[in-house]
Amino acid sequence: MQKQSVFQSKLLPYALVAPQLAIVLIFFYWPAAQAVVQSFLLQDAFGLSTSFVWFENYQDILSQPDYWAAVVRTFVFSFAIAFSSLSSALLLAVMADKPLRGGTLYRTLLIWPYAVAPPVVGVLWVFMLHPSLGILARGLRGMGIDWNPLLDGNQAALLIILAAAWKQISYNFLFFLAGLQSIPKSVFEAAAIDGARPMRRFWTVTFPLLSPTIFFLLVINIVYAFFDTFGIIDTMTRGGPAKATETMVYKVYVDGLLGGNLGGSAAQSVILMIIVVGLTAIQFRFVERKVTY
Repeated sequence: MQKQSVFQSKLLPYALVAPQLAIVLIFFYWPAAQAVVQSFLLQDAFGLSTSFVWFENYQDILSQPDYWAAVVRTFVFSFAIAFSSLSSALLLAVMADKPLRGGTLYRTLLIWPYAVAPPVVGVLWVFMLHPSLGILARGLRGMGIDWNPLLDGNQAALLIILAAAWKQISYNFLFFLAGLQSIPKSVFEAAAIDGARPMRRFWTVTFPLLSPTIFFLLVINIVYAFFDTFGIIDTMTRGGPAKATETMVYKVYVDGLLGGNLGGSAAQSVILMIIVVGLTAIQFRFVERKVTY
């Protein structure tokens, strides 16, 4: 028999939920609604007059080649960050799930990077890979590699992907490790008795049973790459060199706060929100079919 919670007052459940609902409405839905309204407005340089321009902000944004370049760059960054962070975290989780000496310390150290704020992550990686000051950059130059992300756009993009993926590995590692530990050992024993080698057991037993976790983390990592990489980009490259690392979320900041184009930046934020919602819906519509519950 299942136990049910019974409240003496009918208003108590609503009072308990009200603070969380207020936070969501004030800090999520209200700013989103404001952005949608702002995207249809045009203000002068001093903010003294405002006019309703319908879809002119959207037309202006969609006619800019730089914006489409930022869209393509964002998709490349998001999928590269998601793939590298998920694959690395899965490998580390599989290794940590084995009986190892000092395994608890090993797991604890792998969780620590998640507590580091994105701007701090950017500063750390800049110190390591700065062309003139970085320790790793000196090693690369010693190997004959001309490393200079301040001038080379491809190297700067690679630096952003590495830093953002490193930041997210700990989060993915926690879920992968929990998923691995929830799989019954009897399943692996049965596969071993049938003659399946470790690699075959991983792809035929472990990976399918981890598919719900992988699907969840895929959605989370793509959203992370679209939004939460702003602090890393702003600290490391500020969108440069020559806009080689300017993503959609960073372009909203550049055009809105630095350029003063509030209507255009609001239109960009609305488009970004629609793209993320669309990607999430596509993943739930098509990718979830491959998930084994």
